[in-house]
Amino acid sequence: MARKIETGPVPAAWLDPVYRWSAIALVAIVWLSSAIFGAYIIAHYMGSLANGDAGAWNSTLPHLYVAGSLAANIGIGVHFLLGAVLLLLGPVQLIAGVRNRWPRVHRWIGWSYTIAAFVTGAGGTFYILARGTTGGWVMDLGFGLYGALMMLAAAQTLRHAIARRLDRHRGWAIRLFALAIGSWLYRMQYGFWFLMFGTWGHASDFRGWFDMVMVFFFFVPNLLVAEAFIRSRGESVSVPVRAGGALVLAAAAVLVALATWTFTTKFWGPAILERIV
Repeated sequence: MARKIETGPVPAAWLDPVYRWSAIALVAIVWLSSAIFGAYIIAHYMGSLANGDAGAWNSTLPHLYVAGSLAANIGIGVHFLLGAVLLLLGPVQLIAGVRNRWPRVHRWIGWSYTIAAFVTGAGGTFYILARGTTGGWVMDLGFGLYGALMMLAAAQTLRHAIARRLDRHRGWAIRLFALAIGSWLYRMQYGFWFLMFGTWGHASDFRGWFDMVMVFFFFVPNLLVAEAFIRSRGESVSVPVRAGGALVLAAAAVLVALATWTFTTKFWGPAILERIV
């Protein structure tokens, strides 16, 4: 009897290295860019607080700091500080070498990361409930949904890790990372828009049509890219899906690299140097 040969959707041989290096390039540039932005957050927001000039928080987004509103100020301060921690720790968790060689380090960073992510989402949500946002109910809705998804992803990442459902754990960890870089992308996307189109669609109270789009755009596309990555990394996926995943990752890496160079040289770098010097 002839042996039955199973034929599955095996990706072309050249796709594996292309996909792998596209993913590595994206993670590397996101890590570098988010680390620079994390340093900017610490330099600008925490530096302003240390110098007794918390009102400088409002230079990037109006009404972040309001004198006399202690609870909301603490909430947004915790949100910013732990957000910087997330930007620095997140990419470490995605490195397979760290997971395989130092599993204990991966676990401890994972606990710190998921708890920080949950508290970051809770801090931002508490701020919205206590004071609301400058952009009105649309911004409240978008930012509130973002905070809720951050808490959900953090809880699911930790829950599946504890239960040793590692495949689901990794999927949720990728989603959590995609959400965690949202605050970084929010600034980058605004800066890129201003460089290309000026203030078209933007209002000083953040209630212009572009502002309304941005309260969702800074995290929804991230989740779509994360889903493409999660669904295209298995061995049984078809060639078109695998190729599409590689293309999305490569395009995202190029875009992030160009944007990082622009904003580091024009905005983040000078702000960091100002605090250091």
